[in-house]
Amino acid sequence: MAKTDKQRLIAAAAKARSDSVAPYSKFKVGAALLTARGDIVTGANVESASYGLTCCAERVALFTALTRGKRNFTAIAVVARAKGGPMPCGACRQLLAEYAPHAQVLVADSRSPARFRSFRVKDLLPGAFLEVPDTRGQ
Repeated sequence: MAKTDKQRLIAAAAKARSDSVAPYSKFKVGAALLTARGDIVTGANVESASYGLTCCAERVALFTALTRGKRNFTAIAVVARAKGGPMPCGACRQLLAEYAPHAQVLVADSRSPARFRSFRVKDLLPGAFLEVPDTRGQ
């Protein structure tokens, strides 16, 4: 992935951050998902007073992309005001392992988005739960 593509993806995530609905934590997160065709789909976190109903920016972007028929994801950028950039939570890692297993994950602090860290999904969730074994007949 070219450096300009990474910067473009991070810029899209940073912009998506402005759509965050985070009245409780005030922790605004934006995400941008890149397809192999070059399409970018964004998302922002949405909080609920019932914290378990809160949805992370990564999942909002992924769910939006999937419901629009997008597949073959090559990268996702996540931006928030967090030292070193915000790391995806376990739920987001699991869904990325299922739907974007070969994607590169870029994380950046919104105060210095040009400085980002890069990971592979499989390195963020080694041994991901991907299939339920067939136990019929046992």
